[in-house]
Amino acid sequence: MAVEVDIRVPVGRPLPELMDFIRSCEDAGFHGVGIHDHHHSGRDVYAALTLAAATTERLTLYPATTNTVTRHPLVLAAIANSLVEIAPGRIMLTLAPGFLSVEKAGKPQARREQLGEVVTALRLLLSGHPAVVEGQELRMNNVAAPAPKIFILAAGPKMLELAGEVADGVVMLVGLHPDGIEAARQHVRTGAARAGRSAGEVEEIFIVPTAVEDFETAREWPRRWFRPGQPFLNYPSVANLRWLHAAGIDIPADHRPEDLSPELAARVCDAFGLFGPPEYCADRLLRAHEESGVNRVFFFPSHTAESGYDLPAADVTAFGKIIGPRLAAAGRVATGA
Repeated sequence: MAVEVDIRVPVGRPLPELMDFIRSCEDAGFHGVGIHDHHHSGRDVYAALTLAAATTERLTLYPATTNTVTRHPLVLAAIANSLVEIAPGRIMLTLAPGFLSVEKAGKPQARREQLGEVVTALRLLLSGHPAVVEGQELRMNNVAAPAPKIFILAAGPKMLELAGEVADGVVMLVGLHPDGIEAARQHVRTGAARAGRSAGEVEEIFIVPTAVEDFETAREWPRRWFRPGQPFLNYPSVANLRWLHAAGIDIPADHRPEDLSPELAARVCDAFGLFGPPEYCADRLLRAHEESGVNRVFFFPSHTAESGYDLPAADVTAFGKIIGPRLAAAGRVATGA
């Protein structure tokens, strides 16, 4: 396959039902599944990942995305290590300062410096070395192999630089336009250079907002609100507008979504993600692969605050029937297979 595709699965159903859905993602041909780490849902992501690790055979599995505020680094390391014992080679961690999870817990987001310290510590602990966090030395007695990779989720320049500096990889929300991708990669390179690393050491996963439906319906998403006071295009970060600007599309942070013209919304959709029928979505991914070397993406089904826990059944069906086979066919042509 020319492009590997993961998908976001929210903790929107009881865990036994969620396992059925995750198995359907594997059957549809997805490369990986990332699951919400939302404590306020009443369902724990690591319980879900444990069940998924035991009941799937091929999927890469990870939280999407965990934070360092509500979970101690040693606890995170032990959880990830335990998952590796169940599904070796199929586990990774993605970390971020926190959004809804820490908001619902009444806590502030993690500082970048704190996040960087924890990512560094996790990489050490999971490879069998001691680590220091807030002046305290941490050790873990048992270490499974292979160690899971640690990715930082990044939407803005400073987080992209942090990922380049300390993480195994970056999960980046920067759109699919080649100019936006290049602008974001420059920040990853800056961070990598700061640490004396090659940018090639930092793996990439591109978060791709999706609305796999007819063009008329899909292209209305930029003209919607995520929740009162927060336009869809400002979710989860107003940094989205920075990468649209790099793509030649200027939208002010205080815009009213309904004021965007349908023509502008269509331009946004082409630059920002996959908004249209399955055939178009597959071809748009292949274009990003050819233009910018996009090799792995994370489907982020478009939603509002009210619909954020709906399972993305339409995306899974469309991927299994049309998008995945179309990508696979292009991959066979590209490799001569």
